[in-house]
Amino acid sequence: MENMKLLAEWSYEPAKAHRGYTGKTLKINVGERTFEAKDVTEDMKEKFVGGRGFGLKLLWDAVKDTTKWNDPENEIVISGGPLCGITQYPGSGKFYAVFISPLTEQTYDSNAGGHFGPLLKFAGWDALEIQGKSDKDVVVVIDGDEGKVKIFESPFEDINAYSITETLHEYFSDPNDINDRKHVSVITAGKGAEHTYWGCLNSSFWDSHRKIARLKQAGRGGGGTVFRDKKIAALVVKSHNLSGTANDPVDVDTLTKVGLKLHKEIFTLDAKQCRMRTVGTPHLNEIMNEYHLLPTHNYKFGQHPEADKIHSKVYEKLFTQGIPDGCWYGCTLACAKAVDHYTIKTGPCKGQVVTVDGPEYETVAGLGSNVGVFDPEFTIEANFYADHYGLDTISLGTGIAFVCECYELGYITKEHTNGLELKFGNKDDIMELIHRMAEGKDEFAKIVGMGVRRMKDIFAEKFGAPRDILEKIGMEGQGIEVSEYVPKESIAQWGGYFLTLKGPQHDEAWLIFMDRVNKQLPTFEDKAEALHYFPNFRTWFSLVGLCKLPWNDIEPADNATKYPPQEAAKVPEHVQNYVDIFNAVTGKNITKEELILQSERVYNFQRVFQLRLGKGTRKHHNIPDRALGPVFPDEWEARAEYYDNELKQAGVSPEGMPTEEKIKKLNEIRRKQWEELVDAVYKRRGWDRNGIPTVETLKRLGIDYPEVVAVVEKHAKPEDRW
Repeated sequence: MENMKLLAEWSYEPAKAHRGYTGKTLKINVGERTFEAKDVTEDMKEKFVGGRGFGLKLLWDAVKDTTKWNDPENEIVISGGPLCGITQYPGSGKFYAVFISPLTEQTYDSNAGGHFGPLLKFAGWDALEIQGKSDKDVVVVIDGDEGKVKIFESPFEDINAYSITETLHEYFSDPNDINDRKHVSVITAGKGAEHTYWGCLNSSFWDSHRKIARLKQAGRGGGGTVFRDKKIAALVVKSHNLSGTANDPVDVDTLTKVGLKLHKEIFTLDAKQCRMRTVGTPHLNEIMNEYHLLPTHNYKFGQHPEADKIHSKVYEKLFTQGIPDGCWYGCTLACAKAVDHYTIKTGPCKGQVVTVDGPEYETVAGLGSNVGVFDPEFTIEANFYADHYGLDTISLGTGIAFVCECYELGYITKEHTNGLELKFGNKDDIMELIHRMAEGKDEFAKIVGMGVRRMKDIFAEKFGAPRDILEKIGMEGQGIEVSEYVPKESIAQWGGYFLTLKGPQHDEAWLIFMDRVNKQLPTFEDKAEALHYFPNFRTWFSLVGLCKLPWNDIEPADNATKYPPQEAAKVPEHVQNYVDIFNAVTGKNITKEELILQSERVYNFQRVFQLRLGKGTRKHHNIPDRALGPVFPDEWEARAEYYDNELKQAGVSPEGMPTEEKIKKLNEIRRKQWEELVDAVYKRRGWDRNGIPTVETLKRLGIDYPEVVAVVEKHAKPEDRW
């Protein structure tokens, strides 16, 4: 580290945050070694708010219509938003990374906790644009204390996350005070990100109780792959400007009052509700299994008799208890669980005793039940190496599950896999595949790391697998792998996954219980209304720098009885909390309706951005058969009474009908329902029949900028209007 070669340096005067904004963004071109400060306009605040909105606007201005993910002008834009960095309200440390994705070939946004987002703001910047491609590995440092940005030649031979994160925390902090490392945050990726399209961004925070640097992930979409394509080994931000008022809020009293109210709910109710403080998101494991929603064997099934081996009580014993586990100050929900003193069993770190962040529910499901492994220590080890190598655990799990099913169907063999027997449950060979993906030398591992959409092409063209079956069982939409919930029994969740801006990621809408279990969305219009409100409400978290978990993973005790069911699903008191804290920080006076309007602007802008990049129309909202229902007889027979009843409700008698015919008939019914859902959702969103926002919608939202309208007018056709 002492020999780090300085390649470029730039001085600046750190801007102080005022009402949540510093008013400045920073652009760094790592190829040209140039730096630029930009002003944040009032129009940008009004129309794009912050976070993901700022990222999309800055990316729009930086790229061309033809820009690909690995072109130099593609950017990674990181922004927190006006509420990012407050300490009074739980879940206020998020940033969003925006980029053109190698998987989807359109814009993607992915969020992470940790300290990077807040420290970036307190170092003087509302957003950071990273552009260009370096000719050598570099470490980029933003030092808000010195008022300097530096680009160093990376000294690291091993650029995997755990190999360099703590070293950088130590190097850029006071050597005489270990807890000074809390003023530093690091973003890394790893060799897995370099050699696959599933690269994640690891965002660090210093855990002053464990005395280690820990990691949270902006996991989805391949941001880490873009990061490594630019030859960035690490981004470092440093600032000592930490305080409860560093955001310079207008109304600290209201901010504190609203925060205290939620803290009280968490302390009083969490143990009776989701147990986030005890087990974090794995509280979902047994709930998903009970309702046939736990993805098992590439989403064939939603339940498994061995699922009790990965239930939350198991992980509760493995997670270290009694240590505050928030990933940003003031988050009493404290869901960032960790396994301490874990001895690595495989790979290059074998024998090391480490702390493993997580696993979260998505990892337990993706690298557990979905690949047929019901061993909690395997998921812990897989979680460690996914973070270390910079791999998204969701795409990794869903992608390997697809490989396992193809292997068991005989479409790929040991000859193709270079000796690996990739059956469901064969944890040793699955782990070896993960190591080979990171090494980047094995040809089959490289194919897997390109993602399910490209695997379908290659397995068909190179290995002779039947393309029609691959299309049915390949769980991806718009090129991104499905996150870890079985969607086939909820029409609304088909939309929550497959009518999204960027592909099937659960951050837009999770409507399975509202729709299927509680039957609160009986008509297509009801489903469309939910698929208008919830994606926009959830988008709002991404604009302001908040985590969504404190919204509905803790609820007021009387929420279910105080409001009608559809309204209760919104958790109205918490919605009002968000209105109040936004106004308390920014000095604005928005209502809950204007909150949705803020999101709707950015949501529609992003839809037009996808259109600009050659996507963003109806044909790109693909949905595989496996997401709609059973594909093979064993799926049907596992719940034969249930599926037979589905046919009866649709007016079809299953008596005497072969199972294959039942599957075909149900698929026909559900394909028709899918098309009805698409029509209803597009109409409610103010889009035409082809999924393009109308000019009238752009005008209503105030985003009818000439360049935005021009994209719509170029692609929209009169015959597609309602």
